[in-house]
Amino acid sequence: MKKKQKKMLVRIILAAFMLIALNFIPVTGLLRMLLYLAAYLIIGYDILQKAGKGILNGRMFDENFLMAIATVGAIALAVYEKSGDYNEAIAVMLFYQIGELFQSYAVGKSRKNISALMDIRPDYANVERDGILEQVDPDEVAIGSIIVVQPGEKVPIDGIITEGTSSLNTSALTGESLPREAMPGDEIISGCINMTGVLKIQTTKEFGESTVSKILQLVEESSSRKSKSENFISKFARVYTPAVCGAALLLAVVPPLFHLIAGSPAGWAGWIYRALIFLVISCPCALVISIPLSFFAGIGGASKEGILIKGSNYMETLSKTKIVVFDKTGTLTQGVFEVNGVHHNSMEESKLLEYAALAECASSHPISKSLQKAYGKDIDRSRVTDIEEISGHGLTANVDGHQVAAGNTRLMERLGIPYVECHSVGTIIHLAIDSTYAGHIVISDIEKPNAREAIAALKKAGVEKTVMLTGDTGRVAEKTAAELGVDEVHSELLPADKVTEVEKLLKQKPAKSRLAFVGDGINDAPVLSRADIGIAMGAMGSDAAIEAADVVLMDDDPVKIAKGIKISRKCLAIVYQNIVFALVIKFACLGLGALGIANMWFAIFADVGVMVIAVLNAIRALRVHNL
Repeated sequence: MKKKQKKMLVRIILAAFMLIALNFIPVTGLLRMLLYLAAYLIIGYDILQKAGKGILNGRMFDENFLMAIATVGAIALAVYEKSGDYNEAIAVMLFYQIGELFQSYAVGKSRKNISALMDIRPDYANVERDGILEQVDPDEVAIGSIIVVQPGEKVPIDGIITEGTSSLNTSALTGESLPREAMPGDEIISGCINMTGVLKIQTTKEFGESTVSKILQLVEESSSRKSKSENFISKFARVYTPAVCGAALLLAVVPPLFHLIAGSPAGWAGWIYRALIFLVISCPCALVISIPLSFFAGIGGASKEGILIKGSNYMETLSKTKIVVFDKTGTLTQGVFEVNGVHHNSMEESKLLEYAALAECASSHPISKSLQKAYGKDIDRSRVTDIEEISGHGLTANVDGHQVAAGNTRLMERLGIPYVECHSVGTIIHLAIDSTYAGHIVISDIEKPNAREAIAALKKAGVEKTVMLTGDTGRVAEKTAAELGVDEVHSELLPADKVTEVEKLLKQKPAKSRLAFVGDGINDAPVLSRADIGIAMGAMGSDAAIEAADVVLMDDDPVKIAKGIKISRKCLAIVYQNIVFALVIKFACLGLGALGIANMWFAIFADVGVMVIAVLNAIRALRVHNL
C-alpha cells in the first residue's frame, strides 16, 4: 500500500475510534464540541483545503465543496440547536473518506497492469569494451552497436541477433505465455526478457525509437484521450453541481418563507437540515470516479493481453465496430513469400531468376527477398545500376548492361511490352530484358496460421462485414479471401486506391456503426488514419503504421482484433451500467431527501454506497483474459 493510502487509513481509524469513544465518554459543553471538531478535522481537513482552493480558483462547484458545506452546515446546525450531536457531520466525512480510500485502492489495482507493462523499461544496456561488460544508459547506445544481453535481463534496444541462441519471454509485450526461440539472424524487439543463453545483438534503432519506448509512450498518452462518455460526465458535473447547490439553497429558504407568509412557524432548522442532506446525496462521486476508472481498467486489461488501445475515445469507437477491413500481406498472410514456379521463354530458368534477383537487390520488400532467396547466391550489387522503382508497378534497372524491367502486368502495359498471362495462382512477376518479354515468376504468400480463426471470431463477435484490400491480382486475392472466409475483396490496388475504397465503405456503412482498418506497412499509414479506427500489427509492423494506428496488436495475431472488440464492449457496458445506476439512485434519493423522508445516514449511503458499488463494477473491466 502506498504511503498516502496508509496515512489515510490511519486517519480513518483514528477518527472512527474518536467518534465511537465520544459517544461513551460523558463530556459536555465546549469540551465536547472541541473534541468532535478535532475528530472532524482529522478526517476532513484535506477536503476543507481542497474546497477552499476551489473557491479561490473559481472552481467551487465540485464534490469537495459539496462535502465541506454539508458537513460544516451540519456542525453549525448542531451548535444552533444546542443538541451536541455532531455525529452525523463526522460520519458523513468519515464514510466519504472510506469511499475515497476504496477508490484509490481500485485505481491502484487497475494501474498494476500498466505498471507491469512499465516494468519492461530497461534500466541499462551491456556494452563490451576491452573484454569487460559495462552497463550504460540505453540512450547512449548508437545504431549498429553490439550489446550483450545475459539470462534474466531485458532486451534494451531493438536489433538483430549476431551471436547466441536463447528462449525469450515476450508476455509483457504480447500477452503470450509461451517462450519464443531466438537464434542468430533473428530480429529481436526491446522489452523481451532473455531466459536462457547469452545473446549478442546489433542494434537497429536508437533507444527512443525502440519498441519498448514506443509502447510506453502509447500507454502514457492513452489516459489523455477522453471518450464521449467521459466528456459527457465532465460537462454533466459542471452543470449538475451548481444546479443542485441552487436547489439546496431554495429548499433551505423558500419553504420557510412560505410558512412565514402563511403565519405559521418557519421551521428554519428542519429545512436547512433537509438542504444539507440534499447536498450530501447530490455529490456526483460515483459518476466522476467510476467512469474514468472503467476506461482505465479496460485499457489496462487490454494492455495485459497485448492489445494497446491509445485512449478511451478509441475504446468507445472500437466497441461500435461492425466492419473490419484488412490489408492482406503481413496482416492475414505472413508476408513470407516463396517462389513456386519460373515460366520462361528462350532464357534459362536460372538466368531469369538471376536477372530478377539482381534487379530487385535494393528493395526490402518480401517479394524481393523471396527472389533473392530462390536465386541462392551472393548478390554482386556492382552489376546493377540505374534502379528506378515505379510505385504499384515494379521497377527497372540496368543489369550487366541490359535494361531489365520486373513487375506486374501494369508495368508491362506501361512499357508497351506484350506479355504472357499466367494461369497459376500467386503473385506474378513479369520480366522483360531489353524491351523483350523473357518470362514470369510465380510467388505465393503463406496465410497466417490463425487467420481463418480470426475471421470466424470477428463474425462471432458481431462484426457484420469483413473486407480485404490488396495490390495482388484478382485471382490471388479471391482465392485467399475464399479460403479465409472474408466477405468482400478488392484487388490490384495502389496505396492511394486503398484510401478510396475505405472512403467508399465509410459512406455506405450505417451511421452508428464504425469501420476498422487493419494493416502493418508504411503504405497502410494513410488508410489507418482515414478509418474510424486504425489497428496496426505491432511486432513486425512499420513505425509509420504503429504511429498512425489507434490500436496496436503487439504479437501480430489477428485473433486479438475480436478480443479487443469484446474488451471494449465489456468496458462500455460497465460504463453505461454505472451511469444509469448512479443517476437513477441519485435522483430517487434526492427526491426522498427533499421530501424529508431521508436522513443524513441515508444520504451517506446514497453518496458513498453508490460510489463504492460503481467502483466495484468498474474493476470488472480488468478481467478480460477469458473473453
